Amino acid sequence: MIPARMQGEERSTFLKIARAITLAAVLATAIVPVFAQGADTYKAKCQMCHGAAGLADSGAGKAMHVKPITDPDVQKQTEAQMIEAVTNGSGKMQAFKGKLTDAQIKDAVDFFRSFIK
Repeated sequence: MIPARMQGEERSTFLKIARAITLAAVLATAIVPVFAQGADTYKAKCQMCHGAAGLADSGAGKAMHVKPITDPDVQKQTEAQMIEAVTNGSGKMQAFKGKLTDAQIKDAVDFFRSFIK
């Protein structure tokens, strides 16, 4: 509710801020469940080799010489390239085609890519 004493530019600024907050809240509720699904898939299928934060610091990651998310070669890969690698396998990494849905693969890749930031 807009305070009655607000007039002119102050009222306009208040409304802009209120709209921005509302939009942010709506977007957050739409994005968080998808991000959470990616996190769940990553934890179940990827974390054992790529590590909890994408640093490939797990026992399996170290043994297989998995590159961490901090490696420039990994960082320059596009989302499409990562999805391809997860779908069809890459090097020692198994293929997840038929084991995960396309949406699960994309969500897990998006979660992994969030470690770059």
